[in-house]
Amino acid sequence: MKKRYAALFLALAAGAVHAASDSRADDLIVTASNAAQNTLLVYDTANRLVQALSTHGQGGVSGNAGGIAAYNDLVAVVNFGSRSVTLFRRTGRGFTLQQVIATPSAPVSVAFGHDHLYVLGTTDVTSHRMVGSAVAAAPDGKAALLKADGSAGQVGVVPGALVITEKSNAVETVALAPGGAVSGPAASVQGLPANINTPLGLVTRGDDAYVTIAHADEISLVRDGSVLAVTPSGTQHAPCWLALTGPFLFSSNSPSSSISRYAVYGKKIVQDAAVAAVLNGAPTDIAYRDGWIAVIDGSAGVSHLSVFAVDEDGNLTLKAVTSINAGANGVAVVAGED
Repeated sequence: MKKRYAALFLALAAGAVHAASDSRADDLIVTASNAAQNTLLVYDTANRLVQALSTHGQGGVSGNAGGIAAYNDLVAVVNFGSRSVTLFRRTGRGFTLQQVIATPSAPVSVAFGHDHLYVLGTTDVTSHRMVGSAVAAAPDGKAALLKADGSAGQVGVVPGALVITEKSNAVETVALAPGGAVSGPAASVQGLPANINTPLGLVTRGDDAYVTIAHADEISLVRDGSVLAVTPSGTQHAPCWLALTGPFLFSSNSPSSSISRYAVYGKKIVQDAAVAAVLNGAPTDIAYRDGWIAVIDGSAGVSHLSVFAVDEDGNLTLKAVTSINAGANGVAVVAGED
């Protein structure tokens, strides 16, 4: 897709891309050590470590995305080894621990929406009601996964439903009650490609969920419980995790150690740049907010946090990269305070 088409998509998006030059200086990037004593690691956008806080839980998760989710001044972090989720609240330039909630199965992915926190575990998904910034410890809804074999990948939120991946070849939806609680059983997405092989990451906006089929080298569009489009990743292999802004969809690709850019509009997913950026290792998560893309990757026993500025044409400019402990999991951009 030529650059002139990207300009058209931007016009249709009515300025949905927020260039990093307009981003706030107090934006923060968060990831988790994922170690036996799990730790929230807080960086500024120059990748300077601002804070390290214990989650009071154990790490150990792998092969997932969305292990950290941010909403307003809240950040949720999964503690796989201790079957819990820790919530932190932003206070100025850092965070304070707010609460730790237990989960029925080991959590791998979290998402906020519909006044709820949703927790995807290895065998189930639960919903936790939010009142202000407080999250109910007890779930108000729960559903078993279709496979429930420990291969859960990521959870995302669309109107009236959750979209969930399991790496053992399931993409499913779970209905939500009008108030946002999980309601009813998981159901398989219709029209999955015949060559489906290892669904992994996803990102949602409005009614749409973009889902990677990593080992088939494909990205699919899911809407209303059905697959509407499937696009190959071309020269880049194993698109795993996704970020979305305006008309641009970014996939982080393992083992290609790259980021690809796609133009998305209507039912279309069109690769715009096979290699929009090169990473130091195999990516394990990617996130966008406020003009920044943050990526966690790993190679040779070391994880890296890379921060890119995104301009109005979807171009990525590396602003900072730092090495952190091996096995770091999850990443989110937390916008500065108004």
